[in-house]
Amino acid sequence: MEEKARVIIKKVKKKSHEGAHGGSWKVAYADFVTAMMAFFLLLWLLAMAAPEQKASLSEYFTEFNVFESKSQSSGKSILEKSAGVIEVPKPKPLPPVAGRTSTEELARKMRASIDAQLQSLKNQVFVDATKEGVRIQIVDNEGSEIFRLGSDEPTDKARQIIRLVCENIRDRDNRIVIEGHTDSAPFKSGQKTNWELSTSRASAARRELENNGVDPSRIARVIGYADQEPLFKENPRDLRNRRISIILLQEGQR
Repeated sequence: MEEKARVIIKKVKKKSHEGAHGGSWKVAYADFVTAMMAFFLLLWLLAMAAPEQKASLSEYFTEFNVFESKSQSSGKSILEKSAGVIEVPKPKPLPPVAGRTSTEELARKMRASIDAQLQSLKNQVFVDATKEGVRIQIVDNEGSEIFRLGSDEPTDKARQIIRLVCENIRDRDNRIVIEGHTDSAPFKSGQKTNWELSTSRASAARRELENNGVDPSRIARVIGYADQEPLFKENPRDLRNRRISIILLQEGQR
């Protein structure tokens, strides 16, 4: 009899493309997207922050020292979990050198004085402590200008604010810088542009300081910046970019 042919079945395993690379790329991609979302959220929060809040954040990260904070916590970790709450150490106190402490105290005193005596105008005055010293910025608001339109003549509101500023700085020895700023709206009247306008307004503020008892020899610089240094960079035509900055320099600065 003729022998029956044997039937052989061969199983072939197909290698999946995913087997070579795995699914790790999905995890990495998800981490990347999460990080980008966090980054843009941070940018959005910074854009919404007020200038004084930005200055406080800048000062915190400038002065914070991770090593000293750790040593001051008696060996505890910087982020210590206690009953499910993460505690962040407070920044170290500012060292009493180069007039830094007095600068911050003066800024607080100035802010408190303005809040107490200029309730209706306090939103037009920003006070902060910078590397240069105490900066007082007097800004325009809708319907409440500090200079008449196209003029370097201060309004009564501007004179009122400058008079209060002088009460807080008149008896100090620190030198003073006065800056004039405009918004980016084009201005040209004859030979006058935003450059001339910002400079003449800074000089008008200088005269007001001197009229209120500030020694003229303390004036270090009077500068006009036109629209080159807006306070609100995201909107160069914001009315609050029209402002006068009075900077009380730290001791020793010229």
